[in-house]
Amino acid sequence: MNRNKIFSPLFTDLYELTMMLAYGENNLAANATFSLYIRGSACLNRGFFVAAGLEDALYGLEGMRFSQADMEYLQSLNLFPKEFIRSLSGFRFTGDVWAMPEGTIFFADEPLMEVTAPIAEAQLLETFLINTLGFQTNIATKAIRCIHAAKGRPIVDFSLRRTQGLDAGMQVARSAYISGFTGTSNVLAGKKYGIPVSGTMAHSFVLALGNDLEAFRAYSRSFPDNSIFLIDTHDVIEGARSAVEIALEMAENGHLLKGVRIDSGEMVDVSKKVRHILNEAGLHQVQVIATSGFDEFKIEKTLAGGAAIDAFGVGTKLGVSADTPYLDMVYKLARYDGRDVKKNSPGKITLAGEKQVFRKTDRTGRYLVDILGIRDETIDEAEPLLIKVMEKGLSIQVPPTLHDIRKRIQSVFSNLDDGYKSLIHPDKYPIRLSRRLSEIQ
Repeated sequence: MNRNKIFSPLFTDLYELTMMLAYGENNLAANATFSLYIRGSACLNRGFFVAAGLEDALYGLEGMRFSQADMEYLQSLNLFPKEFIRSLSGFRFTGDVWAMPEGTIFFADEPLMEVTAPIAEAQLLETFLINTLGFQTNIATKAIRCIHAAKGRPIVDFSLRRTQGLDAGMQVARSAYISGFTGTSNVLAGKKYGIPVSGTMAHSFVLALGNDLEAFRAYSRSFPDNSIFLIDTHDVIEGARSAVEIALEMAENGHLLKGVRIDSGEMVDVSKKVRHILNEAGLHQVQVIATSGFDEFKIEKTLAGGAAIDAFGVGTKLGVSADTPYLDMVYKLARYDGRDVKKNSPGKITLAGEKQVFRKTDRTGRYLVDILGIRDETIDEAEPLLIKVMEKGLSIQVPPTLHDIRKRIQSVFSNLDDGYKSLIHPDKYPIRLSRRLSEIQ
């Protein structure tokens, strides 16, 4: 998101705007603190989450302005008084924000962000923040689960053609990259974020040339030092043999085939046969790359079966987070006008008070327990995870580079025990309340 770009507050649900009017007409203008978190009751198989989307969220908050066209549209709804609409011309977010930095490992029911601002301002942000942080956190978490399942093998994001729109496609590429993916097929994301771009060839190229051999030869002429052959258009074994023939021709001219890609069928036995064909020809350096319907579950199952796969392309199931397409992220009032408040609805009870998340680790840095406490308290030998990132409506920190976030994730993820990383029925990470936070509930 461009820091200088105006962001329309109409990217919201209507009731956020009706609430703004109602707050004003009822003289409710004091500071409020809202807490944004993921409900633990609906986390399915997620034992942890990766914080993502903060940079976009802060840029959006800084740039929120009602344009003349926005106000004219609201007037056309015949829902709001003219005085209220005129007042929107001067709207700016003026509050403070505490948040976990991107790349932080966190858990359900822990605040990922807290916002303190005049209540109408803070209320207006709800939809935008849930949308922005919820989606990118979901994808970053899905991506690192794939990385964990791949056990060090590179993975490229191939999801663009099936993500739900341009914005989602860009956010998926970014979120996957910070979680450890080596690249993306999304060329615009490569340009915008500096992510390495990757691609191979299409089945249509093989069909247009008539057979594997001629297609591979033609492609290698176009990309002599960057060829990956797609070998399953007709028969994957014959395709592998054709790839060997052209690879040997390339070697005679001083060029190396980078890899072969399998995009269909049963992957375990086929990949072993393809690896054998390559090795028999002395092409040990040629990678076997697998695509087609992969996510963390298929990667884990395929490798457990002994597949000879060097790298993966992960697409649709990453881009839509197929097994968990949404997170039950919520944004709830925790304090108003100096008074701690909480919701007591069955199954949806919230925590009152302005909070901080404290993490205790052992001497090696491995996570032991998280403690939810009051924002201004101190807990011995525990690190506070929520950082003040915005003051009076302005960001107060330079956003880290994607490379820095990526390094952070690689470092902190190693501190989480494997039981919490399990793809199915992960262990539940211990979280407790501090004495002070317990007392105000």
